[in-house]
Amino acid sequence: MHPDDPAEQQPTETSPVRRTIDPASAERTIGRHRAPEPARRGPIRSTPARVAVATGVTCCLGLIGVVGARSTGQTHEPLREALADRAAAASEQRASRDYERTAPPVAVPVTPIPVATPSPTPTRKAPKKPVRPKHPRPVAGLDQRQMDNAKAIVDAGLALKMPRRALVVAVATAMQESDLYNLASDVLPESFDYPHQGSGSDHDSIGLFQQRPSSGWGTVAEIMRPAYAARAFFTALREVPGWTEMSLTEAAQAVQVSAFPDAYAQHEDRATTVVAALV
Repeated sequence: MHPDDPAEQQPTETSPVRRTIDPASAERTIGRHRAPEPARRGPIRSTPARVAVATGVTCCLGLIGVVGARSTGQTHEPLREALADRAAAASEQRASRDYERTAPPVAVPVTPIPVATPSPTPTRKAPKKPVRPKHPRPVAGLDQRQMDNAKAIVDAGLALKMPRRALVVAVATAMQESDLYNLASDVLPESFDYPHQGSGSDHDSIGLFQQRPSSGWGTVAEIMRPAYAARAFFTALREVPGWTEMSLTEAAQAVQVSAFPDAYAQHEDRATTVVAALV
């Protein structure tokens, strides 16, 4: 500029302008990329502000509690009673769960609950073998005593495994000899000492088959028992050769040696009926 120019146009010397560099801004400009700026804090997020707000809230709540207590002073008593009741109930429950309780002085019986059991399935039982009565029903015109004596004869033959034919021969023989009664003998007074159902007078012949003790059939006591007399007859019949092929009269006569051998045949039909009823 020329010295002759007006003063207002002459430049004034001023101090050079110095630009202060903020360290943070300088730090942000370092490098090729700018570092992110930290988030700015609001006025309430500072620690002193938080303390002030908390203190104010606490004071307000305390004031409200005092006012409420004054206005509702009567409501504390029911609340206290309710709390006391709950505490007592809790203590009772704890006592009831105590594992160290003593046993009651008397044992209380416990009645078991009946359990319904399914009824067993009925099983079919095998049919029982019919039991013959002790006193069989009389048949063929016999009375009960005669029928009982016929049963004693049949039972003895079955025990000796004699065939049915032998049973018929024995029953028919007893029908002819004693009419199926256990007879004593008027000639043998000892025979009356034993159970009997009548008497005869043909020498010392006694019992169902009119067997003679003097002929070796047995003692008086033995022959007067129907079971023994029947066994003696079957034993003798079994010793007769070919008796199974003989007629009833021939078989009976071979054992009895009767003076009337033809008399046995007349009882064959009735004897067959009696044996059929007993076997």
